[in-house]
Amino acid sequence: MVNDIIEEMKVDMLKSVNSMKQALIKVRTGRASIGIMDGVMVDYYGTPTPMNQLATLAVPEPRLITIQPWDKGALSGIEKAIMKSELGLTPTNDGKIIRVPIPPLNEERRRELVKMVKKMAEDFRIEIRNHRRGANSILKDLEKDKEINKDDLKSSQDKVQEITDGYIKQIDDVLSEKEKEIMEV
Repeated sequence: MVNDIIEEMKVDMLKSVNSMKQALIKVRTGRASIGIMDGVMVDYYGTPTPMNQLATLAVPEPRLITIQPWDKGALSGIEKAIMKSELGLTPTNDGKIIRVPIPPLNEERRRELVKMVKKMAEDFRIEIRNHRRGANSILKDLEKDKEINKDDLKSSQDKVQEITDGYIKQIDDVLSEKEKEIMEV
């Protein structure tokens, strides 16, 4: 029973870490990444469609994203969608392929992005701690209902804290990696 509670908590914490990784992919750095295009929706014959369902995206150079639509009719729609997005990117279209140069970030913008990702990381740390609180609450209820004794409660809570510390460390590692990526010139 205790092991089930701990395993469920681990699954929830892992989901939180993976959610953070997904959220950070969308944060633009000075380096090209097709992940920044994930939120861009293209008006394709009147239907909002994710760009990756209309074209092949590639990163042939560190500061360039290429977008090759499968349907040439989607070229202008993709170009307009990138211009409308809040990414601050300017695509060029040669009739077959769209090239999106990724300009380097200025120092002020880098610092803003670092602040933003630190705030995101703190939100995910809070999420992890909430999972810990939930597991500890269930364990205390089990002890109150005499399903486990005080020693089992204490050892279980220690294990929960140890697991929590591990997931918090994972979040900190992901954060420091993203900070390095943002600050590199």
